[in-house]
Amino acid sequence: MTITNIYVIDQNSAYDFYVNKLGFRLVDDIPMGPETRWLTVSPPEQPDLQLVLFPVTVSKMFPKEVAENLIDLIKRGFSVVGY
Repeated sequence: MTITNIYVIDQNSAYDFYVNKLGFRLVDDIPMGPETRWLTVSPPEQPDLQLVLFPVTVSKMFPKEVAENLIDLIKRGFSVVGY
């Protein structure tokens, strides 16, 4: 596995956690629209692994009920990983 999604509520907070607190390396930070971006980080010991910090928002990908359920899981401390 070289790339996987980590679903997050807020990309800025996720960036701060992974980069500033855990010491991950920023790989990509590319604007993808008005409120989102392609944001990937890599653990220092595994440079070939990239985590996409993927925001959960109501969209075609996440209908309202799905987005609300994912956000609830994230808030309760579950690590929600996409395949």
